[in-house]
Amino acid sequence: MATSVEGARSALRIATRRSALALWQAEHVRDLLLAAHAGLDVELVPMVTEGDRRLSGSLAEIGGKGLFVKELEAALLTNRADIAVHSMKDVPARLPDGLCLTAFLRGEDPRDAFVSDRYANLDALPHGARVGTASLRRQAQLRALRPDLEIVPVRGNVGTRLKKVDDGVVDGLLLAHAGLARLGLASRITESLDVQRFVPAVAQGVIGVECRTNDALTRSWLAPLDDALAQTRLAAERTLSARLGGACTVPVAGHAWLADGRLHLLGLVAAPDGTRVVRDAIDGDPTAGQALGEMLARRLLEAGARDILTALGIVV
Repeated sequence: MATSVEGARSALRIATRRSALALWQAEHVRDLLLAAHAGLDVELVPMVTEGDRRLSGSLAEIGGKGLFVKELEAALLTNRADIAVHSMKDVPARLPDGLCLTAFLRGEDPRDAFVSDRYANLDALPHGARVGTASLRRQAQLRALRPDLEIVPVRGNVGTRLKKVDDGVVDGLLLAHAGLARLGLASRITESLDVQRFVPAVAQGVIGVECRTNDALTRSWLAPLDDALAQTRLAAERTLSARLGGACTVPVAGHAWLADGRLHLLGLVAAPDGTRVVRDAIDGDPTAGQALGEMLARRLLEAGARDILTALGIVV
């Protein structure tokens, strides 16, 4: 049942990137808020982030995925917006002082997707085939699985990347299943990669909403949007990521899921060239997500992940 906001501040400004996927996510949050609170006025504040402007070079080289959220966070801190909507896989493990993640929406399919017009799956690619991806995590796992392939850095919005396949620039692409599904492009997915074989990015498929820590009214409005399963999953995944450096400059992957009343967490750290991959899994009580993330991180570090991170200049 929708609650009434009569007598209270009734306008809410959403900071969002201008890409089609980011706008879809912001509009989805807006629609959920309007359904939950009668009389609420919601305005979108589209912005171009540094990550959108700097399309040359890999994300790892130009500053990481945090480049997609910094301007949105600045808008919150300067009161130009009240909330920011993010793909949670783009949000660094540590937030600026004064901001908090208030709601995690129910997650979409967390898997990575292989897209190709010519080949039925990743294994069907011939020797030397060209696969597009800008993600260091995807590149490392792809190199470990198929060192014979040529990896082509491809950045830009989803449509721009799909055009690389359509124009024959690459033989295939690796993208997030969730993004394609949300844009109505699930039919373009040739193969959704099993999470055990190709570990997803931490928080992949989850939309998160960030606001000022001291904005109690906005936090109360967002409360009905929060999904308990997403909270449980991300407690483990983001703790794992934070303990392993929390940056996209190193190939770190993590995925948590509930099964048989247990929270299962799979983690991976890889050398960028794919020659060394450290992976492990753990399970425990669903309420112990943070503890499981810490424990799995320690096990990965002891199994060789520390050496990989140290070689990349990451001190943990």
